[in-house]
Amino acid sequence: MAPLAPPVAAIRIAVRRALADLSTDGPVLVACSGGADSLALAAATAFVAPRSGRTAGLVTVDHGLQSGSRHRAEAVARWAEQAGLAPVEAVRVEVAGRPGGPEAAARDARYQALAEAARRHGASALLTGHTRDDQAETVLLALARGAGPRGLAGMPARRDLAGTPLVRPLLEIGRAETRAACAALGLVPWDDPHNSDPAYARSRIRGDVLPVLVRALGPGVLDNLARTAALVAADNAVLDELADTALSQARHPDGGLATGALADLAPAVRGRVLRAWAHELGTPPAALSHRHLTALDALVTAWRGQRASYLPGGLRVLRRGDRLVSEAAPAPTCRTTVPQATGTTPDEAVVDR
Repeated sequence: MAPLAPPVAAIRIAVRRALADLSTDGPVLVACSGGADSLALAAATAFVAPRSGRTAGLVTVDHGLQSGSRHRAEAVARWAEQAGLAPVEAVRVEVAGRPGGPEAAARDARYQALAEAARRHGASALLTGHTRDDQAETVLLALARGAGPRGLAGMPARRDLAGTPLVRPLLEIGRAETRAACAALGLVPWDDPHNSDPAYARSRIRGDVLPVLVRALGPGVLDNLARTAALVAADNAVLDELADTALSQARHPDGGLATGALADLAPAVRGRVLRAWAHELGTPPAALSHRHLTALDALVTAWRGQRASYLPGGLRVLRRGDRLVSEAAPAPTCRTTVPQATGTTPDEAVVDR
């Protein structure tokens, strides 16, 4: 009997650990595009799941953005059935018309489809094939975009997706290992041309930036970037716990948040409190920017009588005495308002100070 290839063994061990942490007995569903990472993950899950007393299925999403995408999705589904995975679905999604750029729109459509598939099948978890290399790219992108600790923490190994755990078992596995595992198993992965298209920032990081860093600093830079994400994530977890407590203590008896309680907080905790409160009010998380949080913070720490700060989702926050309160933003009007000579803005303008 031929010895098991080390990359195959490493991926199976990672999957076994991920499955052992699941608390419910429903099937696990692998999100598989047919690329090397998700294909290696699906093959490992097909092997490990039945030996762990679990059923495992697969969902492949056809974004309809490339010629032949439907046939590729069908081919992935046929392979999954032959590998013993069940249930298996090939889901077509509509990307056009969604907010954000093409990457964001495709990602939104994909995760919506995965969440719906998980609900249909009562899945205990969704598994995705994000690797250590993906994590390193995410950290570099966060640095380039000026993200704070939440961005530098990268992708969590586990998060909630519409009520279903989304698990990333391969965050400590390199992309080279998933390709080697596919080769050892005789699997032929599909190479998405979008992954090498320089029109996308992540593709430029992957094709241009990371190779330079590896040549200059050695291959360990990938592990170091991924380790940085894990360390920052651990610190974030503590700060988020402190913020949860502080948010409860800052709630004003008459509604809103008490500015005195907020002013006494460390800036790192106060920012998290304001972010969590904005989410409670209905601001979409992806739309809330550093600019919005800075404006909210100024209502607490640099109060000079300024007007409301406007948040995505049709909300505005203003200060009344010793508290922050929120209300629906007024609908814009069609009348023309001439600014005063002092340079003040019309009431309908968005004010962020």
